[in-house]
Amino acid sequence: MNRNRLMVLAVCIVGVLVAGALIVQSGVFHPAPKPAAVGGPFQLVDYDGKPADESVLKGKWSAMFFGFTYCPDVCPGTLQALATASDQLGPKAKDLQIVMISVDPARDTPAQMKAYLTAGHLPRNIVGLTGTQAQVDATVKTYRAYAGKVGDGPDYSIDHSTAIYVIDPKGRFDRVIAYSSPPEEIARQLKAAMEGR
Repeated sequence: MNRNRLMVLAVCIVGVLVAGALIVQSGVFHPAPKPAAVGGPFQLVDYDGKPADESVLKGKWSAMFFGFTYCPDVCPGTLQALATASDQLGPKAKDLQIVMISVDPARDTPAQMKAYLTAGHLPRNIVGLTGTQAQVDATVKTYRAYAGKVGDGPDYSIDHSTAIYVIDPKGRFDRVIAYSSPPEEIARQLKAAMEGR
C-alpha cells in the first residue's frame, strides 16, 4: 500500500511539473511586453540656427507637437490652443515651454520658423526646431509620429501627427493630448502632469 501511495504521489508531482512547464511555455507567466518607448535622442537646430538636441526638453515641462509654418489650419490652431492653455495655467505657466518641431524642413528654415513663432500674438515660451530632412525624419520616428508630403510643386502640404506630446522636465515622455482637445482640457492635462496625476 505504501508503494502504491508513493507511485500515485510521484505521478501527481510529475503531472504538476509538466503542467507548470506547459503553462510557462504558453506565455501565461511571461511579463507583458513593455510599450514602445516614445522620445529619445535627436539632433535638430533651433530657430536661431544653433544645434539643438533632446536637452532642450529638460528643465521645464514641454508641450511639444509636430507641424509646419505653411500649415493652413491644424498647426495655427494647435499653437493658439497651447497659448490659451498656457495662460490658463496661471503661475505654473512659467514651468512650461511650447515646442514646435517642423516636418517641412525644405521651407521651414530657422529664419522662417523664427518669423512664424515670434509673431506678436504668440507667447514668448515657444521653441521652434527644424533640421535636415534626415534629422526631422529620425525625430518623427523617435516620437512614434508620422509625416508625409502631399502633392507636388510649391503649394504641397504635409500630412502629419496632430497630437501634443507632454514631456517632463527630465526630458521623459509623460502623456499625449489629442489635437481635438479644447484649451481648457489641455490646461487640465498639463496641470495634472505637473502635479504628478
